[in-house]
Amino acid sequence: MTGLIILNDFNTGFPICIMDASWVTAKRTGAATAVAAKYLARKGSRTLGILGCGVQGRSNLEVLAVMFNELKEVKAYDVNSENLKKYVKEMTERLRLKIRPVNSPREAVEGCDIVVTAGPILKHRDPVIEAEWFKDGGFACPLDYDSYWKLEAMHSMDKFCTDDRAQLIHTKSIGHFQDSPEIYADLSEIIGGKKPGRERETERIMSMNLGLAINDMAVAIKIYEAAKEKGIGTWLPL
Repeated sequence: MTGLIILNDFNTGFPICIMDASWVTAKRTGAATAVAAKYLARKGSRTLGILGCGVQGRSNLEVLAVMFNELKEVKAYDVNSENLKKYVKEMTERLRLKIRPVNSPREAVEGCDIVVTAGPILKHRDPVIEAEWFKDGGFACPLDYDSYWKLEAMHSMDKFCTDDRAQLIHTKSIGHFQDSPEIYADLSEIIGGKKPGRERETERIMSMNLGLAINDMAVAIKIYEAAKEKGIGTWLPL
């Protein structure tokens, strides 16, 4: 993944900073998952399933480990065994958590309080996650659209949320999420108190986070301000 962020002065439109977007996108995606989990996952969640051990599998684990300090076990799955092995070694050393590699999506989902799927977004989908694999009281956050979760599994949720209602509706128009559940709320409605988040311990809740570019810009501004304060970065003549 590649990307470039150009920050412009709000008043003049003059460019004030150029930065790589890949790292920013990775970190803000994990942060968005954590925000959703704060309102929709059970307090004291202890088990996490990560399906897809790439960049997003790493950034999501990093921030969820901070959000849920009672996290005791992570079950990790990837279709590439070498990627999985590298992920387990790297993230165990970095976070000092118990991270267990598993051999199937089912093993990664069953019994977990939180499940994050971070595989590729597929045009021709062959989803595998069944409704009965997912525990009552669990929270799921797919980052790969409807690539991993079967339609029946999505319909088994008591609440089907998203980070942006309009974007999900648009994404349906280009072929994803056909016959998907009715949207209960987007995250802004829940965070703003317009609709309740988790109301019962046994609720099965999914937040279909599609990714919002505005989040990249919000993070980029913070990075720019911190860089100025610390005097780091390269000044470019214009």
